[in-house]
Amino acid sequence: MEIFNCRFIFSQKKFHKYVKKRKKRGNKGAQEESSRSTVSYRAGETHRRAQNPTVDGDREWRRRSRLRNGRSVSRSSEKMARGRGRRFRFHRRKLCAVAAYVAILLVALSFVTLIYLSRKGFDDRREHVSSEEDRSGLIPDQELWDAPFSLGLHTCIKPTARYKGAQKSDRYITVRSNGGLNQMRTGIADMVAVARIMNATLVIPQLDRRSFWKDTSTFSDIFDEVHFIEALKGDIRVARELPKELESVPHARKHFTSWASMGYYEEMTRLWHEYQVIHVAKSDSRLANNDLPLDIQRLRCRAMYNALRFSPPIEILAKKLIERLRSREGRYIALHLRYEKDMLSFTGCTYGLTEAESKELTILREQTNHWKVKKINSTMQRLEGNCPLTPKEVGIFLRALGYPPSTLIYIAAGEIYGGTAQLSMLSSRFPNLLFKENLATKEELEGFTNHASQTAAIDYIISVESNVFVSSYSGNMARAVEGHRRFLGHRRTITPDRKGLIEVFDRLESGDVREGSLLSDIVRQMHDDRQGAPRKRRGPLPGVKGKARSRTEESFYENPYPECICGPKMHFKMT
Repeated sequence: MEIFNCRFIFSQKKFHKYVKKRKKRGNKGAQEESSRSTVSYRAGETHRRAQNPTVDGDREWRRRSRLRNGRSVSRSSEKMARGRGRRFRFHRRKLCAVAAYVAILLVALSFVTLIYLSRKGFDDRREHVSSEEDRSGLIPDQELWDAPFSLGLHTCIKPTARYKGAQKSDRYITVRSNGGLNQMRTGIADMVAVARIMNATLVIPQLDRRSFWKDTSTFSDIFDEVHFIEALKGDIRVARELPKELESVPHARKHFTSWASMGYYEEMTRLWHEYQVIHVAKSDSRLANNDLPLDIQRLRCRAMYNALRFSPPIEILAKKLIERLRSREGRYIALHLRYEKDMLSFTGCTYGLTEAESKELTILREQTNHWKVKKINSTMQRLEGNCPLTPKEVGIFLRALGYPPSTLIYIAAGEIYGGTAQLSMLSSRFPNLLFKENLATKEELEGFTNHASQTAAIDYIISVESNVFVSSYSGNMARAVEGHRRFLGHRRTITPDRKGLIEVFDRLESGDVREGSLLSDIVRQMHDDRQGAPRKRRGPLPGVKGKARSRTEESFYENPYPECICGPKMHFKMT
C-alpha cells in the first residue's frame, strides 16, 4: 500500500508538473499524458491485487478498472478542457485589459504630444511676431528719423547781380485765388512772378469762398499782410486795394493759360495798351515749372517761403502745439491723412466703403459743378494708384517701414470719412494718434472754428516742423509741404508709392504675403529713394507732348531744386 501510495502520489505530481509545462499544447497531448498516468495507476493496482489473488475478484477488478479508466480519462479530459477554457478566457480578458490600457495610454500620449506641439508652434509664432514687432529696434534711429544726407546743399534765393529792383507802375493786376489753402498759396506766389514779368502792381488777392469748405477768411486772416507787402517791396509793388478812381474803369478779365511760359506773359503785356487793370479769374498753375529765368524762379521761392508767412494767431497756436507734441515723445510723425469726404468724392475712390457711403460720394461729385469728371471707375482708380491710402493701409505701411507702435503721430487733416470705424484700423497699430483738437483747448480753437483754411494752415506749420512727414495722397498740401521741407534742408519726407503698394496690399489680403520681415523688406526697398533725399526736379514723361507734358512734370513747389537750392557741384541723375 505504501508503494502504491508513493507511486500514485509521484505519478500525480509528475502529471501536474508536466501539464503546466505543456499547457499551451492541444487536447491530444493532454489525453496521452492522462493515459500514461492511468497506466501507472493500474500498475500499482495490479501489484496490490497480486497480494490477494482471486479470480472473480480479479475479473471484477478488471471490469471495474476498465469502466473506471474510461470515466477517469473522460473526466480528466473534460476537467482539463474546462481548465484550459478558463485559463484562455482569463488570459484573453487579461490581454484585452492590457490592450485597452495600452490604447488609452497611446491616446493620452498622442493628445499630450499634440498639445505640446501646438503650444510650441503657438509660442514659436508668438516669438516670431514679437521678433517682427521688435524688428524696428534693429533699424537704426537715423534711418527712421534723421534727415537724409544733404550733400552740403543750402538755400539760395537771393537775386542775381543782373536783377533790377521794383519799378513804379500805374497798371494793376487783381486776383481771385481758387482752391484750398495750398492751392491758393502756390497760385499767389505765381501771381507775384507774373506781376514782375508784366511790370504791374499786385493788389492783395481775394481768397476763394466758393470751394467745398465755404471758408469766409480774408487774406489778412490767414497771412501776415504787412509782412507780405514789406517782404516783396524789392521785387514788386503790392497794394492793399485798387485805387478808387480805377474801380469803375473797364477791366480786362483774363483766364491765363496753365503752365504758361515767360514769352506768353510778355505777349500779354499788349493788354496794357487798352486796359489799366487786368483781373485774373484763376491763379493756380498759371506759370510753367521749368524753363524760366533763374531770377523768376527764385522770386517764386521768396514769395512762397518768406513773403507768404501766416498770420500771428496761426503762427502762435501752431508753435504751442508743436511744443506740446515734442514734450510728449520728443519727436513725432506728421501724417497728412487725406481720407476726407471731398477727396474721396473728387477722385471717385470707394474701396473699403459701404454701398451707402459710395452712393453719398457719387451724389456729391455729381452736384459739384466745378468738378468736371463725373463718371469714375473706382477699381481702376485704385489700381492706377490714384486713390488716397486708407487708414488701415497707412498703418500697415508705417509698420513695414519699421516705425514701432509707440510712435507719436499727428494727424494733419480734417474730419476722416467713416469716423472712428475707419480710424480704428490705424489706431490699432499706432495707438498714439493726436489731432489738433486733442492738443489745443476749446478756447484756443474757438477763433478758428468753421475756417478750414486757417486750421489747414496750423496743420501745415506742424507738418513742416515735424521729424517725419508722410502723406497718404499727393495733393496740394502734400506737394507744398514736401517742397518746403526740401527747401529747409531735405527733412525726412516719405512719399508712398501708392500704385506699387496696392499690389502689395492685394497680395497681403489674398494671403500670398503676411505682415513680417518679407513685407518689411519689400516696402523698405520700394521706398529707398522716396524719403526726401536731395535730387533734381523730375521732368516730363518721355513721349508726352503739349499741355499733358506739363501735367507729368514734378511741380516747382514740390521740389525747388536746383534753382532755389545750391551747394557743391554734384552729379545728380535727372529722372
